[in-house]
Amino acid sequence: MKHKPLLYRVTPSDPAGHQLQVSLILKDPDPAGQLLSMPAWIPGSYLIRDFSRHVTQIRASARGKTVPIRKTGSHAWRCDPADGPLHVDYTVYAWDLSVRGAHFDETHAFFNGTSLFLAPQGRTGRPCLLELLPPPHTRRWKVHTSLPEARNHPACARRHGFGMYLAPNYDALIDHPVEMGTPQVARFQAHGAEHELVFTGVAPNIDLPRMVRDIRRICAAQIALFDPEHKRAPFLDSSDRYVFMTMVTGDGYGGLEHRSSTALMTARADLPTVGREPQDEGYQRFLGLVSHEYFHTWHVKRIKPAAFAPYDLARENHTKLLWVFEGFTSYYDDLMLLRSGVIDEAAYFRLLAATITNVHRGPGRRLQSIADSSFDAWTRFYKQDENSPNAIVSYYTKGALAALGLDLLIQRESRGRRSLDDVMRMLWRRYGRDFYRGKPHGVPEDAMAGLIHEATGVDAAPFLQQYVYGTEDLPLASLLEHQGIQLQWTAASAIPSLDARFRASGAEVHLASVFTGGAAHAAGLSAGDALVAIDGLRVQGTDGLNALLQARRPGDKVRVHVFRRDELRRFDVVLGKPPADTAKLTRQV
Repeated sequence: MKHKPLLYRVTPSDPAGHQLQVSLILKDPDPAGQLLSMPAWIPGSYLIRDFSRHVTQIRASARGKTVPIRKTGSHAWRCDPADGPLHVDYTVYAWDLSVRGAHFDETHAFFNGTSLFLAPQGRTGRPCLLELLPPPHTRRWKVHTSLPEARNHPACARRHGFGMYLAPNYDALIDHPVEMGTPQVARFQAHGAEHELVFTGVAPNIDLPRMVRDIRRICAAQIALFDPEHKRAPFLDSSDRYVFMTMVTGDGYGGLEHRSSTALMTARADLPTVGREPQDEGYQRFLGLVSHEYFHTWHVKRIKPAAFAPYDLARENHTKLLWVFEGFTSYYDDLMLLRSGVIDEAAYFRLLAATITNVHRGPGRRLQSIADSSFDAWTRFYKQDENSPNAIVSYYTKGALAALGLDLLIQRESRGRRSLDDVMRMLWRRYGRDFYRGKPHGVPEDAMAGLIHEATGVDAAPFLQQYVYGTEDLPLASLLEHQGIQLQWTAASAIPSLDARFRASGAEVHLASVFTGGAAHAAGLSAGDALVAIDGLRVQGTDGLNALLQARRPGDKVRVHVFRRDELRRFDVVLGKPPADTAKLTRQV
């Protein structure tokens, strides 16, 4: 190795206390005093996370002598000048059961590098050796990660074993999460590339062969989309396999992409079990999550906004292009389920209609564009409150509809000769394919209209101005009609509306959000109010609320009693019409 490598070591030391011992050995520290920093956020999740708050102890030494180390900022430390190799030893509290952090108990250990690894300023471009050591309480655990083994090192790990792993630099080190334990594992190949499914948690009788069959088809379809000629998987530039790491819980859901793997959480009930053949909505939801995160292997991990090339992990990295990177991915995740044959057209129409419905039910879509939503992800989308439905729009869901609209527009204007696939393939060739081969440049903020025109010959600039940088509703009905698909709007029920969202806990029903201009808002009700009675009759759960409202008609005035904090309040509410805000898609015959 040209440069002296960084050496990191992780030991799961105390499962009951959820403590991971981490070491960094730097052979040639800065003679003026080494500055160290912990990432403030993790790529793919646009919120300052302050991972450094989980460092409970830290000390430094060189040649057996203590080196003073002190905090210099929220995420930074400075060591005094040291003669010889600098050893930094610290403890990380790992009890964040999410796809973003680190979690350790007697059953398993999982971590993202952003939660554990200090970055030595001026040295992050060097190769990084990572030594993984087993926990003290068991020798049965194995290691699951897409990080390559350090093949030329005497302590090289064997496949799925403890020992030494190697990353070409710090950025790569923190982009390969690690799962240790005794999970259920299945393997398959898609276009010759190795994939692993790793399921951690209590998941009895799950149908691994069925998931292998379905996920292989999804992966193969996506590889063929981006590289129809060679069908080469993108992660082969950084690993010899792709790893799906799934934490199974009672009610979890989420995913986070990495360059050669993904961390997922899913509810136990969403996984198929042996003997349960009919495909249900829960399993479709899981497959959609798998498809979404796998699509990010191209789109976000290699095709990036210019603002992310490179990431600055010490602060927010603003971009107005998340509608492209998350929105397009959210469009393709379900579309690839259809194209791969995992679901049929009727199921796809239901999924797409649900996305259209979700966007249409948010009043905030009239106030915020998805370009602005992208820019404000750090301060608004990831910090939602009770008024968020009135104030913001999701760059995921409306971004997916923008992608749908662009796809339909391109197909219509090109008379079926081009589609959004052509845009994706050009983005891949220009920005993604060589990103980790010495050409790490990203998509400029104002480039999309020109890129779409270059790839397809279609002028999408007016479309983008109206529906991406503006707040108009997308003209989906007319665009879908050109494809022989009818979009209809119906009311979800005939019950008169309070124009609010509810949160129920047992018999108690609270207003979670009050829609601007609706019945509850006009009467003075507020988010957080606990519904007590309507016209003198007690509200008992959402079923009881619906029963009381069902006995009325739109336009009726009802007397509503609520508790606001510990104060009893009374409001007269004029009930609204059931909104026609539920989309349905059908193929015209």
